[in-house]
Amino acid sequence: MTIVLTALVTAWFLYIQNVPIATFSTDDGPKAFFKGKEGIALTFNISWGDEIAEKIIAILEKHKIKDATFFLSGSWAESHPHIVEKISKASFEIGLLGYNYLDYEEIKDEEIRKDLLKAEEVFQKLGIHYKKIVRAPNGHYDKRFLKIAEQHGFTVIHWSINTNDWKHPGVNAIVKSIESAQKGDIILLHASDSAIQTAAALPKIIDTLQNKTAKFVTVTEMLAEGKVNTKEVH
Repeated sequence: MTIVLTALVTAWFLYIQNVPIATFSTDDGPKAFFKGKEGIALTFNISWGDEIAEKIIAILEKHKIKDATFFLSGSWAESHPHIVEKISKASFEIGLLGYNYLDYEEIKDEEIRKDLLKAEEVFQKLGIHYKKIVRAPNGHYDKRFLKIAEQHGFTVIHWSINTNDWKHPGVNAIVKSIESAQKGDIILLHASDSAIQTAAALPKIIDTLQNKTAKFVTVTEMLAEGKVNTKEVH
């Protein structure tokens, strides 16, 4: 009896850990998730390069930050499986950033679908443990993308704080951009090699948020709260 009960509990735990999160929908159709109620989510987009990504992973591990979310483009993951493995081994959450880093507002529905599904196919072939969350590659999207994502079981994730780190505004400016962060905020950062100031800013970002007694959470932990805000798209 004890063995049977233990097996059932273990099976249930594994199930709830891997069950896909439903797309966030409302009576008006699917919406993008951009803010929760509890915790602060550090999110990192990666689409090219290998130097900054490795630095970001090392900094997060050094500061014992285990709850962070990485959005990876399929083409990048395909070319850098060793870094993807490091992200997975560190138990960071992984979501999709499309495959070819396209502007989803500028292409046809079928091209959006093809790009999204090609990225997922790459993740599956590489054996990447990922969540059914997706971010528009450059942040540009419309209702067509929301609908396509929903059809394939994805939740679209945006952000509430944009650090603009990829514009190289300076380390102090990047840190200052997160000083107003509150519970529920999703912070956009980049771990591509184009974001040359992010690694230098990240320790200060972590310290600033921890001084606010902020609890770091993953995006899906925010979704699981059931208390979310959505972004209207016109």
